[in-house]
Amino acid sequence: MPLEQRKLLTIVTEAALEHELVGEIERLGAHGHTITDARGKGGRGIRNAGWNLSANIRIEVVCTAETAHAIAAALRQRYYGNYAMILFFSDVEVLRPEKF
Repeated sequence: MPLEQRKLLTIVTEAALEHELVGEIERLGAHGHTITDARGKGGRGIRNAGWNLSANIRIEVVCTAETAHAIAAALRQRYYGNYAMILFFSDVEVLRPEKF
């Protein structure tokens, strides 16, 4: 079974940005995404997800390296200065590359 390389872009950020980010991710060429609730502590304090204004989400996007880097660059430029957000990449192998 042949495997192909793709990038997994993970975005952990404020839940209030979900709708905007989904639009940007789609506009920049990703075919899909997965969103889950997230909790933790970082440079902007504790994010416990117990109150909507302090809730975090984790968005995962599997796509080509070019698409992942384009999304990350756009989000970094637009949101990093004013919102709690981290972005990171992982290499993944996929079984159905046409989906990504």
